[in-house]
This record gives sequence, structure tokens and C-alpha cells, in this order.
Amino acid sequence: MKIDITVPSPGESITEVQLASWLVENGDFVEKDQEIAEIDSDKATLSISAEESGTIECLVEAGDMIDVGAVIASINTNGKGEAKPKKEAKEEPKAKAKAKAETLVSEEVKEKAPSIAHISPLAQKLMDQEDISEEALLEFFKGVRIGKKDVEFFAKAKANAKAPVEEVPEFTGSRDTDRKAMSRLRVKLAERLVSVKNETAMLTTFNEVNMTPIMNIRKKYKEQFKELHGVGLGFMSFFTKAVTEALAYFPMVNAMIDGEEIVSHKYVDMGIAVSAPKGLMVPVIRNAEQMSLAQIEQSILELATKARNSKLSLDEMQGGTFTITNGGVFGSMLSTPIINPPQSAILGMHNIVERPIAVNGKVEIHPMMYVALSYDHRIIDGKDSVGFLVKVKELLENPEKMLFKGKDPIENLLGL
Repeated sequence: MKIDITVPSPGESITEVQLASWLVENGDFVEKDQEIAEIDSDKATLSISAEESGTIECLVEAGDMIDVGAVIASINTNGKGEAKPKKEAKEEPKAKAKAKAETLVSEEVKEKAPSIAHISPLAQKLMDQEDISEEALLEFFKGVRIGKKDVEFFAKAKANAKAPVEEVPEFTGSRDTDRKAMSRLRVKLAERLVSVKNETAMLTTFNEVNMTPIMNIRKKYKEQFKELHGVGLGFMSFFTKAVTEALAYFPMVNAMIDGEEIVSHKYVDMGIAVSAPKGLMVPVIRNAEQMSLAQIEQSILELATKARNSKLSLDEMQGGTFTITNGGVFGSMLSTPIINPPQSAILGMHNIVERPIAVNGKVEIHPMMYVALSYDHRIIDGKDSVGFLVKVKELLENPEKMLFKGKDPIENLLGL
């Protein structure tokens, strides 16, 4: 019996998708619920699974545009065989697995000891014969006392180490050109960016943040935080927390326009822009205003991992009320981020650079970050936009105030 595999609807108003890639080959035996293909919609990359086990016949090519509901493959349930691994993992011989193990040491061990990924073939052979794992070696070396000769050896090796040579791309002198179709995700993104410029009264206001207090907190508590919560303490959680606190003071920044009505939200669904292989994704953290720093970090890690692996669902990308984007990870000093519709504002973070600033009448060097708030002037007045950004700056430069809902700790203690 043959079963047709059709394109499921990725969401309302989406009528066409692009077959991004096949995860199996024509004629392969597939098992029920095995992922067989990926499709790009206007909003996300989704996978299609086999409805039954059998031999698959692929009816369309990767890259083709397909209507929702169209048949892309058929499965002959009378076919017999064994399912092959995904294309990405099809060739995973023992040697490759061993090389992979040399670099992918468990996260727990990585935190406690350096990786010894460069194992000589002779040493690896001896480890195999003696049934010694890399993790066991690392655990052993943790307890070895480091002496003067070890430090001298390291210093000499460090001095002699050559920096990796960066390949510099060069033009060849030819006048050739390449053409390739834009993905549906990129097409939709282009349409949205143009519509934001044309349909909103977008302005941007700027400020700067002294990152010294947050950097001191991370330096003092990052190891303890990691050990307790199992996740690193990054800058994004501090910014997310500061934004949620500031939005309580300036609710219009968390609102949006729907026709001739203003929709105010009594919660914060925070969009976090993530760079993924197929473009910028903005997964959403639900009720971020209720979360601790650890919960925010865990949510960001989970969503960012899904984004980079193209595993985000539509639900995880819809319904945000505010967005934070961090161009600083790419070295951006200053930018004017574009609003993520139908939201009314977006906060842009940038790189941290040591700059001279005036502190109590004296010039000091501090790690500084420029921040930018782009907002829709139709709904957010200049007073609210500037006040919101100043409040974010205040909370970031005085992190203890986040614990007391923006109040001074002494005033909170005195009930003022």
C-alpha cells in the first residue's frame, strides 16, 4: 500500500513553502515518525516525518516551492529494510567518533579541568588497550600538584605557539556572478522590514551603560552560579530582567497597535534575537517578568540551541511583546535596530569597550556599552521612550535594585 506525504500547514495565512532539504534519499527505507524532510515557511524551518514505515519515493526536488497540502513523497508500506541515519550523520565511523570524543568532553568535566583534545595516536592506542577514557585522565590530572617545571613548560610552549593563520578571501579578477533563489524566510523577512519602515513612525533614542557593576557580579559569582544552576551567567539575563522591571514603569513600551485600538499587556513575552544558520530568529520567552536570572539563562540557552539546529516551533516564535537584540556579539558599536512587528519597541545592545568617563569629578576608565531603543512614535511618546531607557540604565548600573522592584534597598527596608 502506498501512503502520500503532504505538506502540513505551518500556520495561518501561509499557503506556500520551500522544500529546504531531504533528510533521506529516494528509495531509502524509513521508519514511522522518522524525519524525512525540512521545509522553510515564512516564519520557521519545520521538519516532516514519515507517517508509516516503508520505502520512500521523493517526488519533488530540494529547493522547489510547494503549495501547502501538496504531495511531496509516497511511502510503499510493503517495502522492507532498515532505516539509514540522517544524511548529516550517515558516515560516523569509529575513527570519526573517536576524534569527536577527543573534542567533545562532557560539560561537567570541561568546567573543572582543561581539555586534552590533542592526544597522540600512540597515547590513544594505549588508552584503548588499558580502557582509559579521556574523562578519567582529566579527573586524575585535577589532583596532580602543578610544580615550577610545569609552569615553565607551559610558558615556553605558549611563547612558541603560532597563531592560527586566517584565510583572507581574494577576488580572482573574473567577472562571474552567482544567482540563487531567496529562501521563503528571507523573502518574508525582507517584506517585514520594508513594511516596518513604511507603516510605523520609527524613532531611536540612545544611552550608555557602565557595565562595571554587572561585570563585577559575574566575576565574583559566575562559578558558583554555574555550579548551582548548571548554566552560565551572561549579560542577556541582566538586560532581560532590567527591561521587564522598566516595562512595569512604562507600560506603553510593552503595548501595540491593533487597528484603531491600543493593546496593553500585563505580562512580558520577551523576544530574544538569535543568529541562526538560515537567518535571524526571534524565539520568545513567556512571562519573562516572573523569571529569575537562572530561569532566563536556561530559557535563552534552550531556545538558542533550537534556533541554531532549526528546531524552533511556530509557537516558540509568536506572540512576543518586546524584543532584545545584541549586535555587540558581532562587534557592533552602535546601531538603530528595526522594530519587530506588531511590537512597538526593540532594545539594541552593543559591544563593550573601555572608555574614559567622569565619575565624581574624576576621569576613570570603565567598560561601557551603548544601548539603543527603537520605538513606534505613534504609540510611544518621547518622554516614555527616554524614561524607559534611563530606567534600564539605572537598573543595570545598580543591579541590586532589580531585587527590590527598582527601589533603593535602604528605602525598601524603611518602607519609604
